[in-house]
Amino acid sequence: MNRDDLESALDRDDSTSARAARAELQAGANFELFRSQTASARQLWDIWSHRYQVMLDTGVTPRSGLAEAVDRLHAAETARTYLATITGSQRRFTVFLSEDLTRCIACM
Repeated sequence: MNRDDLESALDRDDSTSARAARAELQAGANFELFRSQTASARQLWDIWSHRYQVMLDTGVTPRSGLAEAVDRLHAAETARTYLATITGSQRRFTVFLSEDLTRCIACM
């Protein structure tokens, strides 16, 4: 996956986090795709929904986009998902990509 492919996948997602991640990517942020690691969206939902709930229970402010990402992972059900990170000057993003790497399932 190259920078243009990741930008294209993020461009198909209308969430605030995806737009911000795309802007960081266009500004030259580093990115990494974890191609050797894939999981079902349901597995990722289990992990991230638990983390989200713990944050709420303990008074920790969840990272921007986490609630929406949890909802989108839940909606994606058993779809195989790849993870990517974008590390920009302002923020670090976690991007959940479809198995064919053409679509952003969720971004936070």
